[in-house]
Amino acid sequence: MQITEIFYSIQGEGMLAGLPTVFIRSTGCNLRCRYCDTTYAYEGGTTMSIQHILDEIKQYHCSQICVTGGEPLIQKETLELLTRLQKQNYQICLETNGSQPLQPISNRDNLMISMDVKTPSSNMQNHNLLENLKELKPQDQLKFIIGTKEDYHYAKKIMSKHQLSCPVLFQPIWKTDPKDLASWILKDELPVRLGLQLHKIIWGDIPHK
Repeated sequence: MQITEIFYSIQGEGMLAGLPTVFIRSTGCNLRCRYCDTTYAYEGGTTMSIQHILDEIKQYHCSQICVTGGEPLIQKETLELLTRLQKQNYQICLETNGSQPLQPISNRDNLMISMDVKTPSSNMQNHNLLENLKELKPQDQLKFIIGTKEDYHYAKKIMSKHQLSCPVLFQPIWKTDPKDLASWILKDELPVRLGLQLHKIIWGDIPHK
C-alpha cells in the first residue's frame, strides 16, 4: 500500500472523539474538496506491505485504529489490511469520502464505517454514492461537513429522503463559527450530533500532535 503516515494521537472527530487512536493514513484521493485539510496525502507516500504496517502499529500498544486518507478504498490492499486488523482484534474505524462502494466491507466485525456525504461547499457533491447509505449499520456514523446554510439544507434533504440507521454528525468547516450551525440544529430540532474537530482545538492547524 501507499501510506502517507502512521501516528498515535487523539481521535478528534465523530462518535469516537477523545479516544487515543493509531492512525493509518493512506495516500491518494479521488476527490478534491475545497476545504480539504490533508492535501499532503494526495500523492507521494511510502510503499509498505501489510505486515510492515501491522509491525509499525504494534509499538503504540493501542487497540483503537483509524484507517483514513486520502481515500483508503481506492487502494485494493485496504480490504486485506482491514481483514488482518480484524483478525488481530483491533477496534477499527474506516474513514471514507462516500464515493466508493461500501458493500465489500459492510458486514465486518470490529469495524465502524465513518462515511461523509459531500455538501456543496466541497464542490464534490456530485460524487456522492448515495446507495452507500443503505449499507450503514447502527455501529457506523454518517458525517456532513457544513460551511453554509446551503450545506445545511442539502444535508437535511438527504436525511429526509433516506432512512438512516446510524448516528448522524454535522461538523462545521474549521474556522467557521459553530454557533450558527448549533442554532440551526436546535431551531429545527434535528436528531443529529454537532461535531467539532477536537484535535484542532487542542493542537491547532497542525495535522496531528
